[in-house]
Amino acid sequence: MSTDLAGGAAGTVTATVERGPRIAAVVIAFGWHLAINLPAVLGSWQQYRLPWVVGAGWLVFSVVGVIAAVNLLRGAPSPTWPLVGVLLLVDVAVFACVPGSLVFDSGNFGWATLGWFVVLLLWGRRIPALVAVLAVGAAIALVGVLALHGGGAADLSRYAMAVYGNATLPIAMMIAVNLLGTLAGSTARAAAARTAIETERAVAGRMHQTRRDRLAALDRTAGAILTDLAQGRADPADPAVQRRCALEASRLRRLIAESDDVPDPLLHELRACVDVVERNGLPVDFVAVGTLPPLPVEIRRQLAEPLTTTLAAATRWARLTVVGQPDEVVVSLTTPGTSMITSEPAGPGDTIGRAGDDLPGGEVEYVYEENEELVWVQTRWRAA
Repeated sequence: MSTDLAGGAAGTVTATVERGPRIAAVVIAFGWHLAINLPAVLGSWQQYRLPWVVGAGWLVFSVVGVIAAVNLLRGAPSPTWPLVGVLLLVDVAVFACVPGSLVFDSGNFGWATLGWFVVLLLWGRRIPALVAVLAVGAAIALVGVLALHGGGAADLSRYAMAVYGNATLPIAMMIAVNLLGTLAGSTARAAAARTAIETERAVAGRMHQTRRDRLAALDRTAGAILTDLAQGRADPADPAVQRRCALEASRLRRLIAESDDVPDPLLHELRACVDVVERNGLPVDFVAVGTLPPLPVEIRRQLAEPLTTTLAAATRWARLTVVGQPDEVVVSLTTPGTSMITSEPAGPGDTIGRAGDDLPGGEVEYVYEENEELVWVQTRWRAA
């Protein structure tokens, strides 16, 4: 569970930390496209071979950028590679329409702007994907430069500088964002893990204190009967004394069993109580049906305690039944009606416990019925 919490916290923190860089990437891409590319396209309109193709290409870039930006800011996936293909086709079309004088100018907007819009589409992916797309864009530009200017050294030098300038900043931003996300995720996972450990430690401390309090209570009640026996005030042959001893032994065995690591802790704790009674010669029919859901120790204690008291007071035989379902557990005990219950029963349907705020929802109900022949006691837990 702590691993799931850590992973969820890491994802939330990473998304929060990346919010600023995402907005910055959108502002850079559209700032460049609107503040630099648009004036250059309008100023060079008469020089293009097919001006309407360049204008349509600028609009297509804008539409793809809006789709990528909206999905990026919303955290929704985009059809990445189809849109990347559209950007590359627009780049090819613009190169085909620009004259040689505009190859290295902002009027050839596709080459210079491709990297920033691809960053919006490839956000969160590995750097090689961005490098591969920029490499395809550089190959398209090389073909365009060679076709319009030939292979002169000056033009190739300008081409190399343009490729370096157009690729360096988008790649640097993607690397920085990936590192920031990795660092934020690892920091969030470490913080969540520390919180989970501290929470588990606090819960363990409360459970330990609760067990110490119950052990102290058992020490008082069991110590009282042992003192009476030692000082001769209690007769070991007295059935009432025997029932008191069996009850305290059952409580002690159940307290010990609560800390055992077993698949079905409730059944394990009830078997510990049954074992004490059977050692005194009382036949107990113990039946378990269904699969028990995981229950905290407080709920198990509320399910078992009332039946333990009645079981310790039984004199001839007893039948203990446990029925488990994913959202309900029922524990019932039947004994002969002459069992002489020593504890005063609660009213039918009384609720004897409710799960706390830090426990699974639900409550434990206690039902007691008795006639001349049988005593029937039942505890029932239902999930909220």
